[in-house]
Amino acid sequence: MPDDATPGDDAPAPLHGVGPWPGGPDAWPDDPRYDRELLAEGDRRNVVDAYRYWTMDAIVADLDARRHPFHVAIENWQHDLNIGSIVRSANAFLAAEVHIIGRRRWNRRGAMVTDRYQHVRHHEDVAAFVEWARREGLPVLAIDNVEGSVPVDRAELPEACVLLFGQEGPGLSPDALAAASSVIEITQYGSTRSINAASAAAVVMYEWCRRWA
Repeated sequence: MPDDATPGDDAPAPLHGVGPWPGGPDAWPDDPRYDRELLAEGDRRNVVDAYRYWTMDAIVADLDARRHPFHVAIENWQHDLNIGSIVRSANAFLAAEVHIIGRRRWNRRGAMVTDRYQHVRHHEDVAAFVEWARREGLPVLAIDNVEGSVPVDRAELPEACVLLFGQEGPGLSPDALAAASSVIEITQYGSTRSINAASAAAVVMYEWCRRWA
């Protein structure tokens, strides 16, 4: 776009990704992971370069082979807009699975289609989620800035665990806090009491990766 262009100009939208595979069909790789339609038309998806032209199933299979052993759970009582962004971060940090507790339908806008590559499981309520975690032998770590919570930089983050997040505003429900083996908070330095739920999730997932990945 020219330097003097302003929003609203009739300038073409920038293209992202890559165009058709150079050399045409005769040069296409002989590999079942590649999508012939993408090879022919180009790959404009928001994926890392290593996955360019791959089918979605091939990408998911490759991710499954190396997913991290932490899970992410989110309470969904009020159709929180942050859930999609949390799913997107879970994909970025290669979480094993995302768990939606409460309403089955969740706002996917913030996920930016990353839910296609991320396993998502639904639980009717906290009790059902806790029963699943116990069967899997996974400790539940609640993330909330309530009395008695431990700063994330000093908290224990087991390699295999579930990071449980609440909704914007009310935070985690009493049942969720009671079910957790520990409660973790993010140290803040300004005047706001809490940070955005999606931002909090990204911070804690990054801290887990910093220690274990």
